[in-house]
Amino acid sequence: MPNDAQFEQTIHSPLDFSGIGLHSGAEVTMRLVPAPAGSGIVFRRTDLDNFEIPATGRNVAKVSYATSLMRQGVLISTTEHLLSALIGLGVDNVIVEVDNLEVPILDGSARPYVAAMLGAGLKRQRRKREYLRILKEIEVREGSKFIGVYPGEGYSIHYTIDFPEPIGHETFVGDLEAGDYCNLIAPARTFGFREDEPMLRDMGLIRGASDECAIIIGGGEVQNGPLRFGDEFVRHKVLDLIGDLALAGRRIWGRVVAERAGHAMHTALVQRLLRDRSAWELAHRYEEPVAAAKPAVMPVGATLQPSHA
Repeated sequence: MPNDAQFEQTIHSPLDFSGIGLHSGAEVTMRLVPAPAGSGIVFRRTDLDNFEIPATGRNVAKVSYATSLMRQGVLISTTEHLLSALIGLGVDNVIVEVDNLEVPILDGSARPYVAAMLGAGLKRQRRKREYLRILKEIEVREGSKFIGVYPGEGYSIHYTIDFPEPIGHETFVGDLEAGDYCNLIAPARTFGFREDEPMLRDMGLIRGASDECAIIIGGGEVQNGPLRFGDEFVRHKVLDLIGDLALAGRRIWGRVVAERAGHAMHTALVQRLLRDRSAWELAHRYEEPVAAAKPAVMPVGATLQPSHA
């Protein structure tokens, strides 16, 4: 986050993207347009008379393998990577124009969005940013899966995953307020197991999946390496988490802990949090937070270089 994190931001100029949807396989073009202060993140279906769907918890549709929004029967799917990039860079207000039902998957990470926005530049706005300051703990549990949010300084995240080999047990600890999103989180790609492909395709999913937009695991090994990080899998879960929690409508000010969670639990936490008005307050940030904790694992590979998508 920049030093002027007290103020809202938008992008300096429009940005265009094109690609295919991960699950629909449909061609889609998307444009990010600067938006006025206080307007938030709003998706606009240009193929449906510019119908608008604000990126808020009340519009969360059924969530399984991606996070989708729906309003009055109109859908926008797989929003998490773009939302993560916006929150990670501190972009509060933007209109997302799309001409189909799914956001393009690009390379399976948030890096193309981040690079394009940094290349175009961010524009500080006059309105002071309101944070969702956590006042008491809110937790969601489902068997061995867990996610909770707690009072704390900054936006710290402690995420643990446990998958079959070659992923295994991975943990990432970091703080979004440290300003390391671009290099430590954004490049981490989505992943899937080759053995699950027939089942998912039978469900009408991953029709746009390929080696270019996901890490493919099969036969106990990564089939299309190399990885961008030694722990790229858990970093991508953190990327997803940041995007899903964006649906709270404000940037979180507190501490998030997750273990073996996923999109459904991320968004369940958002909805439970928003229902309990005693659990949070809207607050301006007048002082710099205490020194933010650096992630436990440092990045592998080259630093992200800003460029237009």
